[in-house]
Amino acid sequence: MAIDSSSTQDAELTQPILSNPPVVLLPAGGAVSAELENILSDTSLTSFRRLQKAMPMELYSLFWLAAPVIGEYVLNNVTSMSTQIFCGHLGNLELAAASLGNNGVQLFAYGVMLGMGSAVETLCGQAYGAHHYEMLGVYLQRSTILLMATAIPLMFLYIFSKSLLLLIGQSTEIAAAASLFIYGLIPQIFAYAANFPIQKFLQAQSIVNPSAYIATIMLVVHVLLTWLALYVWGWGLLGGSLVLSFSWWMIVLAQFVYIVKSDRFKETWTGFSIQAFSGLWDFFKLLFSSAVMLCLEVWYFQIMVLITGLLKNPEIALDSLAVCATILGWVMMISIGFNAAVSVRVSNELGAGHPKSAAFAVVVVTLCSFVICLICAIVLLALRHVVSYVFTDGETVANAVSELTPLLAVSILLNGIQPVLSGVAVGCGWQAFVAYVNIGCYYVVGVPLGSLLAFKFDLGAKGIWSGMIGGMTMQTVILLWVTFRTDWNIEVEKARNRVKQWNLKKEEHFINN
Repeated sequence: MAIDSSSTQDAELTQPILSNPPVVLLPAGGAVSAELENILSDTSLTSFRRLQKAMPMELYSLFWLAAPVIGEYVLNNVTSMSTQIFCGHLGNLELAAASLGNNGVQLFAYGVMLGMGSAVETLCGQAYGAHHYEMLGVYLQRSTILLMATAIPLMFLYIFSKSLLLLIGQSTEIAAAASLFIYGLIPQIFAYAANFPIQKFLQAQSIVNPSAYIATIMLVVHVLLTWLALYVWGWGLLGGSLVLSFSWWMIVLAQFVYIVKSDRFKETWTGFSIQAFSGLWDFFKLLFSSAVMLCLEVWYFQIMVLITGLLKNPEIALDSLAVCATILGWVMMISIGFNAAVSVRVSNELGAGHPKSAAFAVVVVTLCSFVICLICAIVLLALRHVVSYVFTDGETVANAVSELTPLLAVSILLNGIQPVLSGVAVGCGWQAFVAYVNIGCYYVVGVPLGSLLAFKFDLGAKGIWSGMIGGMTMQTVILLWVTFRTDWNIEVEKARNRVKQWNLKKEEHFINN
């Protein structure tokens, strides 16, 4: 594998493989991992027999890791999506405004916060694995401080959203309605800043179910409050987005109360500490480097939505594209679960010195994700003429969505592979390389190609979506080529070197603190 390890040196500090590998421990711990490697290395068995014995073990490990993550992300996604659905039934303009707010400006902030927050899981996991339990609470507070500070400049993006939307060519009517919806999402930015560090703090300790329970309860409460705000109290777009912000804050507060009150965290949460204000700059650099790769991908979808607003009939185009993007985002929650699972599986196996298990995990996770997404694509194609009525009553939008559905199905298939390969990249420490791939595929190919097809060849939303597929296809092919040419023995050796390097840095960090 011809990736220079020096190109990923900065990103390596945020990888699960850099310290004690099992950030998320399998039920049987390292014994399962060692047994799997022994089975795959047993030349006395036929290939079929090795596969027969190894497959159940890998599938169990995979779904044990992926299922909780999928559930939590689906519930959070449905909470936001329900607001868009309720607003869509107020009218096409309201659907366009909510879609532009949710899938445009809000997605920008979500990408930044989630990307920065993703580094917290690794840092907390390193401290937890090293038995420095008190540092988890410090990392939680330190990251929350930095994310809250980052939320302030993002807030001005929300405040001046109408001017920005007009500046990039959105119609006055849509810009005014969208900005009204976006104003109500300002408190949500700060909820993100608190939520993602808490979420990663819990995940680092393999505590996921409480967050899923809280998300389930808040989804029910949110749907009821949104219905009251829009159809009983008549609060309109602003009311819908304010309820969404309120629901996110309730999720944050419920999780924090659980951390403070539960005895499960008596060692990892010891109260507020002045140490949270030390080393902020170095900590920020870690968070920033972790956010780059994810943001490049998240912003790509946002840019495509914004370009759609420049079409001749922006309202219908935005509505149809937003419906498709929402469906794609929902299905992607499955892929995100597999992304997290394969990242942990690969990093754990590399850190344990098990190259065959790492390679086997990549193949199994990729196949499972692809098969599930293939089923989703087939179901979607069968329902292509009726699926949009979940979001809006407009027949015009339904017809436009029906035309886009084949392209959406192709995107779903690609998302059955691409996020998994991105998870492999995270597990191996290839973020810098993947960031360059994302720039080339998305911004050099995807966006210009989509714009050319949409405006020059007058293909409208279909042209924009086709350009997006072009970028995604190129990225997927490159990641497939790199992943399946990887020499996993070399990756194991790199992992060992990183462990030594990070352990030294970690010891210095704890001494300084």
